[in-house]
Amino acid sequence: MMRQFEKKSRPVISNTAFLKRQLYYFFLSILLIAFSLLIGVVGYHYTGHMGWLDAFYNSSMILTGMGPVNVITNDSGKWFASFYALYSGVAFLTTAGVMLSPLVHRILHILHVQEEE
Repeated sequence: MMRQFEKKSRPVISNTAFLKRQLYYFFLSILLIAFSLLIGVVGYHYTGHMGWLDAFYNSSMILTGMGPVNVITNDSGKWFASFYALYSGVAFLTTAGVMLSPLVHRILHILHVQEEE
């Protein structure tokens, strides 16, 4: 279900409604992170021939921008690691955007309301 933000002609929502909205988008962000981590763990396990814990560790480090931990020696693992690193950069920015969008919208909405007064 897509939740729309209020239009600029509408009043600013209450703090309680804003908190509920922020929590909803926070949980969406958690789902995005979990999905991205799942892709990495499964990919590293099967293409990089790593154990589940090493695959989780490696994908967590890539997803957070820290870099790879284990050396991958086979070609399929290197291909996966390359594309997963590219995906992780986009996933990080997308997750940050989803998590911050209610806050940025509220700030801009308050500034717009103050400008009209």
